[in-house]
This record gives sequence, C-alpha cells and structure tokens, in this order.
Amino acid sequence: MKKILLLLVTVFAINFVDAQETVMPKATFSKGNMWIEGGISLTTGDSSDDYFAMTPKVGFFLDEKWAIGADINYASVSYLPNSNNLDKSDSFGIGGFARYYFLNLGNFKAYGEAGLGYNHSELNYLNGSSNVNNGIKANIDLGINYFFTPKWAATFTLAEVLSYNNTSPENGDNTSDLVININLFNNIFAQPKFGLLYKW
Repeated sequence: MKKILLLLVTVFAINFVDAQETVMPKATFSKGNMWIEGGISLTTGDSSDDYFAMTPKVGFFLDEKWAIGADINYASVSYLPNSNNLDKSDSFGIGGFARYYFLNLGNFKAYGEAGLGYNHSELNYLNGSSNVNNGIKANIDLGINYFFTPKWAATFTLAEVLSYNNTSPENGDNTSDLVININLFNNIFAQPKFGLLYKW
C-alpha cells in the first residue's frame, strides 16, 4: 500500500511540475551559482519539551549537477520533568557536504548529499551538574527542491540513507552509532524536513 501511495504521489508531482512549466520559467543551475538554504524547527507546549533548532547551509555549484558547501546547526531543548533529571541541553555543529542532482524535471529537482562534520553538545541537569559531548557525524541523504520562482525553492530532506555518529563524552565512554536505511519505500516520507532555498 505504501509503495502504491508513493507512486501516486510521484506521478502527481511530475504532472504538476509539467503543468507549471507552461507558466513559469525553469530554474537552472550553472557553474558559479550559489545558494543559501535552511529551516527552523520550534516546539513548545504544556505536554512537550521546548525545542528550537536552526540548520542553515550555503553551497557553490561546480557545474550544473555537482555542488559543495558548508552547514551549521544549532539546537536547544528545555525538558519537562523526566527520569534522567535533565534540565536543558544545547548543541552546535559545523560541517561540509557534497551534493549531486540526479533528476531534473524543470523546476522539480532531486539530489543525493553526503556530509561530514563536528558536533558539540552540553547537557545540564537539575542538580547543577553538566556533561559535555564532542563528536563526529557523517550522513548520506536524499532530498528534493521545488522552485516556485527561478530563485526561490521549497526544500525537502526525505530520508537519511546512512548516518554515523561518534560521541566522546566528558564523563563516560565513547559511543558510535551507524544507521543504514535500505528500504526507502518504507521510510522516505516518514520524517521529512522542510526548508527554503535561495539561489543567485
């Protein structure tokens, strides 16, 4: 059922893109183009932790398909009462990435992206203690851009094909986590991330 639904969504998107091309000029990439992209997440409420995150990226096109860039991310969480006695956490990361656009349907473009970066986080507890973590992250993602003007696009990160995190806590043992998602038809729309892109 999920595969059928995904197929219908894909067909609808392609037909929608074809219809839009008759009234809007196509967005194109070329060597030397740059873009800035990112999203903001905010969660608050009486029954959930207060969460804020921002993930800006900047990229540079090597040609019409390949691009490289840098990203930063920041997140802050204020926790509800919990068994771990956590009060608040803050994290910051910086990294680089390479992106390849493998599908170009006018203003609808799909890409794969590989990234490598560094993470730093601090956990603060209700008793006044804290724990600092430093780590390395790596990921391979799939995403799409839909250009609603020649310069502005909606961005969707659909799935993490691979993610790796190595964490070195100030107090405790190092940990490593590797996640590989092979069956993308089951998870490609499970947790999409949305944002905006501006190209010049």
